[in-house]
Amino acid sequence: MPYLSLVVPVFNEEENLLLLFESIKQALAGLPQSWELVLVDDGSSDGSPRILEELAGKDPQHVRVILFRRNFGQTAAIAAGIDHARGEVLVFLDADMQNDPADIPMMLEKLDDGYDVVSGWRKQRQDFFLTRTLPSAIANALISWVTGVRLHDYGCTLKAYRREVLGGFRLYGEMHRFIPVYAYSAGAKIVEVPVRHHPRTHGKTKYGLERIVKVVLDLFTVRFLLSYFHKPIYLFGGTGIGLMLISAATLVFLMIRRLLYNISPFDSPFFQVSAMFFILGFQSILMGLIAEMQVRTYHEAQGKPTYRVRKKLNFPDTDPEQKS
Repeated sequence: MPYLSLVVPVFNEEENLLLLFESIKQALAGLPQSWELVLVDDGSSDGSPRILEELAGKDPQHVRVILFRRNFGQTAAIAAGIDHARGEVLVFLDADMQNDPADIPMMLEKLDDGYDVVSGWRKQRQDFFLTRTLPSAIANALISWVTGVRLHDYGCTLKAYRREVLGGFRLYGEMHRFIPVYAYSAGAKIVEVPVRHHPRTHGKTKYGLERIVKVVLDLFTVRFLLSYFHKPIYLFGGTGIGLMLISAATLVFLMIRRLLYNISPFDSPFFQVSAMFFILGFQSILMGLIAEMQVRTYHEAQGKPTYRVRKKLNFPDTDPEQKS
């Protein structure tokens, strides 16, 4: 089994694949560890599948290829790579030759220093400022603020992970950029290192400004999963109590106005607003209770613990393994 798995999502990169393969071989030539290259074609419409098949036939010892039936997106390609990779350490990088495989040995050394995730930071990014760099900087600041995991470059695909911090979650939408956040929630130690970034010389970029909207929407999901997945009643119940308190305060206001100015509360639209807030608050609490039952079903039916174990010492081999 290889120690290192390189996971590369591919979409219409026929001009870069041979260059990428040679760069990877050159970068990893001096490593003592065994490695594999998992190339996931995301429904390319150019000659990428043909070139991938040629690479798999040329170097079957290292190259493994997955071909999607159609385009499912970068997140799905990375998820497939994780599912099929065999290494103890997984490194993700793009196929457009903007990430430099020569940075991989340095990232592996950081893992040897005791870190679980090494995140690349394109400090000198070679992209258009207004359409790529500036929106990315805004998105990175927003993600760092919402999640509490401070990284300069969530969008940099070049990242290294220990296998054990990649379990316990599934990737959807544009969630691949949030993998460090999921790993951090599982107790992973994260370090960010500057990496080289080259301008694109072949092919066209696949990213547009519309991705910003997708990232923001996915950020709501990530925030909910991090803070309220195990105790959804805190979110729904807290919202419900807040709405019911607003309802009660409105009723008190209407009663005081009735006593002081003899104004009927039923003649004011605030009475209907108060009743609506009370009903919405009660419904929110009920939704929280239903979500709590679903969470318990999730954990108990699948035997999933509510904790993650980093290491166990002095346990015999016959000791039942704690799932994480």
